[in-house]
Amino acid sequence: MHALPHRLNALSVSALFALMLAAPAAHAFADDDARRAILELRTQIQQMQSQNQQARLQLADQMDLMSQEIATLRGRVEELGQLSRQSAAGQENAPQQQAQQGQQTGDPQQQAAYQAAADQYRNGRYKDAASGFATFVQSYPDSQLATDALFYLGSSQYASKDFKNSIQTMQSLVKKHPDDARAPDALLVVAADQIELNDMKGAKASLQRIIKDYPRSSAAETAKSRLKLL
Repeated sequence: MHALPHRLNALSVSALFALMLAAPAAHAFADDDARRAILELRTQIQQMQSQNQQARLQLADQMDLMSQEIATLRGRVEELGQLSRQSAAGQENAPQQQAQQGQQTGDPQQQAAYQAAADQYRNGRYKDAASGFATFVQSYPDSQLATDALFYLGSSQYASKDFKNSIQTMQSLVKKHPDDARAPDALLVVAADQIELNDMKGAKASLQRIIKDYPRSSAAETAKSRLKLL
């Protein structure tokens, strides 16, 4: 009669011992799960940091491209300035150069107003340049220099971080003069403005429009490169 309780006690002790052995194992499994979760979280953080770094590098590349374009624009303004100074000094020019200069300058009053804004642009005073080009466009809307003035107005606005107005100016140029040689370059500036405003969808649309509407332009090649970065 006493053997059965003794067996039960033995079984109880065995069961308790088994539970004691199982407890550390359960903790071990829990620790493994926690370690895996921590490793996964670290991996996600590293991926996010890598993506952020990539975005910063992409933006830096885009700004470098725009800096190159601004330098090109400055060179163009300098050429116009040299033509103006040659005219003012009364220097003789070849017939072909005279015809080209006559098309670019218009009457002396227009050229003086244009050149004043161009000098501001060339010297890096972009807000003053934007004001001067805006006044020129309003005063001489039918001038042969109006398209150039509109383009440099938008470029001046971009350079002075007036991105929304730069977009409006450049889009107006493209709408009024879609076949002008500056139209695809104007859309490049629009895309740069949109990137600055974090409108990546709009920037992609502008770049794709350049490739579609102006496939043979140098701006189209630039647009293709930028689309890879967006």
